Amino acid sequence: MNTVNVSRRSFLQASAVAGGGLVVGVAFTGCSSTSEPLPVASTEGAWTPNAFIQVLPDNTIRFYTARSEMGQGVTTGLATLVGEELDVNPFDMDICFAGVHEDYANPLFGMQGTGGSTSIRAHYTQLRQAGANTRALILEAAARDLGLATSSLTTDNGYVLAGEARHPYSDFIAMAQSLTIEANAPLKAAADFQFIGRESRRVDAIAKATGTAQFGIDIDIPDLHYAVVVRAPVAGTKVRSVEASAARGMPGVTNVLEIGNGVAVVAESFWQAKQAAAQVQVDWNTGALGQFDTDTLRADYTAALDAGDGVEGPDEGNVEEALSAASTVHEAEYWAPLLAHAPMEPMNATVRIDGERAEVWTGIQFPFAVPAIVSRVAGIPAENVQFHQTYLGGGFGRRGAVNYLIEAAEIAVYSAKPVQLVWTREDDIQQGPFRPASLMRIKAGADADGNLTAWDAARAGGNISPDSLRTLLPAAFPWMGDIVAEGVAQLSEIYFKKFATDNSSTEGLFEDYDHANTRVTHMTVDHGLPLTFWRSVGHSYTAFAKESMIDEMAEAADIDEIAFRLQNTQNSPRLNNVIRVAGEQMAKMNPPEGHHLGFAAHNSFLTDVAEIAEVSVKNGKIQVHKVTCVLDCGQAVNPDIVRAQVEGGVVYGLTAALYGGLNLERGTIKESNFHDYPMLRMNESPEIEVIIIDSGTEPTGVGEPGLPPIAPAVANAVYKATGQRLRSLPLQLA
Repeated sequence: MNTVNVSRRSFLQASAVAGGGLVVGVAFTGCSSTSEPLPVASTEGAWTPNAFIQVLPDNTIRFYTARSEMGQGVTTGLATLVGEELDVNPFDMDICFAGVHEDYANPLFGMQGTGGSTSIRAHYTQLRQAGANTRALILEAAARDLGLATSSLTTDNGYVLAGEARHPYSDFIAMAQSLTIEANAPLKAAADFQFIGRESRRVDAIAKATGTAQFGIDIDIPDLHYAVVVRAPVAGTKVRSVEASAARGMPGVTNVLEIGNGVAVVAESFWQAKQAAAQVQVDWNTGALGQFDTDTLRADYTAALDAGDGVEGPDEGNVEEALSAASTVHEAEYWAPLLAHAPMEPMNATVRIDGERAEVWTGIQFPFAVPAIVSRVAGIPAENVQFHQTYLGGGFGRRGAVNYLIEAAEIAVYSAKPVQLVWTREDDIQQGPFRPASLMRIKAGADADGNLTAWDAARAGGNISPDSLRTLLPAAFPWMGDIVAEGVAQLSEIYFKKFATDNSSTEGLFEDYDHANTRVTHMTVDHGLPLTFWRSVGHSYTAFAKESMIDEMAEAADIDEIAFRLQNTQNSPRLNNVIRVAGEQMAKMNPPEGHHLGFAAHNSFLTDVAEIAEVSVKNGKIQVHKVTCVLDCGQAVNPDIVRAQVEGGVVYGLTAALYGGLNLERGTIKESNFHDYPMLRMNESPEIEVIIIDSGTEPTGVGEPGLPPIAPAVANAVYKATGQRLRSLPLQLA
C-alpha cells in the first residue's frame, strides 16, 4: 500500500494529470448522492476533484481513502465498499492515503476526521455509490467504443467482458471523459455481494508484517533533527526560569528553545535529545492543580453528588414518586479513575518549513487541522502546507488531540530545522490529555413483577468536550486564534456547568433499559486536568455503573440476570435479541469448578453487544479465562476485521478493568511507564469468542462497542466468585 499525499490546492488534479488517468468523484450530501449528473473530468483537471477513484492508463485502479488507518482495518473496509460496486478486488487496488481537502470530510462530523466508530457507517452508501457510478460510466463508454449494447457487457475485476474478449477499464478512459452519467447507478443487492460480508485478509497485512508500512515515527528526511520537550509536571503551570547550560554542551545538541508548552531540546538523534532534556532545570510557577491528589478529587466528586447541585439532562416522568411506589429500591456508587491512552506508537510529528512552504508527516485522526495549525504557527498560507498522512500506531482518541503537532511546528519554526518531535512513554502517560475520572451514583426502582420503574443517575467529574474544543476550534476556524478558542472553551465549560449536560460525559448511563421515570444529573467538577476522548468515550465508564446496577437490581428483585435484562429491554428489540442469544450461549456453558460467569450488555455507537466473562479468583487475583461476545453491528463488511476489533476492544477494556488507573500526587501523575501502568500481557489474555448477528441493517460501529461491557461482566463474575461487589475500577479485592 502506498502513501500518496497532495496539497489542498492541487488535490487530485495533479496526480490525474501526471498519471494521464481518469478521476471519478462523488458529491458529498450526507450519505446520499445528488440528483445532478456527476461530471467526468479530462486528465487536464477539468473535473472538480471530489475524488476517491482513479483509473490509470495501465489499468491500475487507485482508491484514495479519506479515513485514518490506526489498526482498525479501515483501509480494507472502505476499499471493499468501492471494490464491491466497481467490481474490482480490493487486493488488486492501489490504495493511497488522501491529503487534506474539504471533500474528504466525514459526513457525520462535517470535517475530515476519523473516530467514533463512524468510518464504515458514514461511507457505506456513499463509497458504494461512487463505485457503482464509475462502473456504469465505464460500461457506457465501452458500449460506445465497441459498438455494442450496454446490456451485452459485464465486468470482472477491472475488465469489461464482451463475449470472450476482456478489455481493461483503462481502454475506455478517453470515451468516458466525454460522458456524463446520472449519479444514482443501481447498487447491488446483498445477495450479489462478492466482497462485502466475506472474510479476507487485510490490504495492509503484508506491509505491516514485513515492516514496510510507514508510521509517523519511521519518517526520515535529509538533515532531520529530533526534539524532546520538557513539560510541566502539573498541568496548567508555566515556565518561570530555565537553566540549560549543561544540556547545551552535550553531544549532538543544536538548540534549547522555550516554546508554549515547555522547553524543547533539539539534537541530531532522539537519544541525544532525550539525554540532554534530562539535564534541563526548569522552575515552574505554582498551579491550582498542585493542591490536589486522587483522594481529594474523589472527595470533591462525592461532595458534588451530595450537594445535588447539577444540571439535569433527560428528565422524564416523576422519579421520586416512582421510587416511593417501587417494591424494590437499590442505590449504589461507582468509581472510574483517570486513564491514559497509551498507544504503542507514542505521539510524534515531523515538520519541515522552507520559506513560505511546509511539509508535515504524522499520523493524526483529524487531518483537516494540520494546514491551519502549521499556518498559524509558521505564519504561512494554509494552502502551502503539504500533509503526508502515515499509519497510526494506535489512536483511541489520543491522536485527535493535536498538541503534539503544535509543539512540532513551533520547534521547526524556532530552530529553523526539519524536526521530528517524539513524546516519550513517560510524556504520554503523565501529560495527557486523559480519560476523565468519574463518580456515578444510581438509584433504581422496580415493581413487584421486576419491571424497572425508576432510574435516577448522576455523574460527577470533568467534561470531555471543552478541552477538545480548545485544540480543534482554531484548526476548524483558522480566523479563531488561541485566545478566542480558549474563551469558547471556557464558555462551553460554563454552559455544561449551568445549562446542559455534556453528552460525551454521560452517554450510556441511562439509555438501554425500559424505565418510564428517568432522571440524569451531571455535576461538573473541573480541577484543570487536560481531558479528551478515550476509546468508547463516556461509555467506557458509564457501562460499568449501569450494568453493575442492573445486576444488583436483578438480585434484589430475585430474578435471573438474563431474564431481568430481557424483561426490561422490550423497547430495544435489537439489544434484547443480543441479550437473548448471549443468554442462550451462557446457559450452554459448563465452566470448571471455581470458574464463574458474569454477564453485561450495552449499546454504543449504534451497536448492541453482550459479553460473558468466565472468571476465577485465586489468592486475591482475578483471572479472566474466556470472554464470549455477541454483537449486532448490522452488515459486517469484513467479519474477520469485526472479530479482530471486538477482540481488541475486549483486551483494551480488560486492561483498564484490571490495571488501569492514574493517580495524582500534588497535581502530578505518579505513574510513568508500563512498569506501573501495565498493559494486559499475552499470558493474561483470555480466549475470546465473537458471535456476529446479522440483523440485515446497514453497518454500525465496531471499533469501540466491544469495550464497555467487559468491566461490568468481570465485576459481576467476581461477585459470584467471592460475594464482593466491586464498584471501583480497577477491580481489586479487599
